[in-house]
Amino acid sequence: MTLEWEQVIVHSVDPVALGQWWTEALGWVVVHASDDEFEIRPAPDRLPGSDFVRVDENKTAKSRPHLDFRPDDQAAEVARPVAHGAQHVYIGQGEQSWVVLADTEVNEFCVGGRRRL
Repeated sequence: MTLEWEQVIVHSVDPVALGQWWTEALGWVVVHASDDEFEIRPAPDRLPGSDFVRVDENKTAKSRPHLDFRPDDQAAEVARPVAHGAQHVYIGQGEQSWVVLADTEVNEFCVGGRRRL
């Protein structure tokens, strides 16, 4: 069997606001939007993407899965989401080469060191 990774589902109390935040933070494009679902991708025909889906409850614990990003310029790619409201967070990582941030609904993600070739 062959599988293609389509998207990461992110539960959200406000999928439009959180999806728009990630659109701006990543520089991606919106491919679907409604009050209950907001889907973004790197380009309209490029996978995987992210789909933000409405849930009624707020996040209450550390996220089990989270996204890791490997940038060309770590400082710039940490500064960009922070400028849009991301927070630096400590999840027990200690001193590491990556930076842990959380989006506006406190979903953790990491920005690693320079992209490997």
